[in-house]
Amino acid sequence: MRRTVSAALDEAAADIGRVDARVLACHLLGVGRAWLAANPMHVLTESQDAQFDSLVSRRAMGYPVAYLVGTREFYGRDFAVGPAVLIPRPETETLVEAALGRLPPGGSVLDLGTGSGAVAVTLACERPEATVHAVDSSADALAVARANAARHGAKVEFARGSWYSPVAGQRFDLVVANPPYVAAGDHHLVEGDLRFEPGAALTDGSVDGLDSVRAIVSGAPAHLKPGGWLLVEHGYDQAAVCEALFAAAGFTDLVTIADLAGIPRVAGGRQKPPG
Repeated sequence: MRRTVSAALDEAAADIGRVDARVLACHLLGVGRAWLAANPMHVLTESQDAQFDSLVSRRAMGYPVAYLVGTREFYGRDFAVGPAVLIPRPETETLVEAALGRLPPGGSVLDLGTGSGAVAVTLACERPEATVHAVDSSADALAVARANAARHGAKVEFARGSWYSPVAGQRFDLVVANPPYVAAGDHHLVEGDLRFEPGAALTDGSVDGLDSVRAIVSGAPAHLKPGGWLLVEHGYDQAAVCEALFAAAGFTDLVTIADLAGIPRVAGGRQKPPG
């Protein structure tokens, strides 16, 4: 017997919670939450009923909602996501805010490890006069990032390679990165959504998780204009180590920026101007 929207949501909520159930139902039916609330007795077709059960089952096994629906909102825009890229998270908006506050008018910015392109595309949309470059070592991730740039009409120059290798000889007003920073063996890697996200985007395999940050910080002086900024997202307990890395590399005006939860999230420093 085919179920009503209300019945399907009630059953799903018992397994995955009402919030996720509504998100999946809206995605499947192509409607908004207001429609669900206004049409609780709408009867699902046999195909819709079966598809909804399949989505709920996958979510119950831990598969991320963002991958099931194919998008995630970031900085007020919807970004396509899939297993090739990390799911953009609200705390990374802290990196965007910090970047917007330090990118000069008409300046140039490099996004390292761009993944879905959420940071690079957002910066290009918010600062259309800027020159935005984005790098990733994954061809699959770059395909997603390019699609997101096209989706939002953002002008971003994408290149494949490891960190600074695709931009040899170039200098920027700002370099941003949300690199892998989870320590190898961290229990979070086998819990929740992280189990399904690309491992190489979460951890570089180093004991403390910071080898990628070290490479980015040490390589930045050769790719920043005088007075240019480097901003790097890091883990909740890595602020002090990251600040020390910036200081050792000769950066000035060091900053540690907290996210909306008050957790230190972004380390930053400025390339010392000559003289």
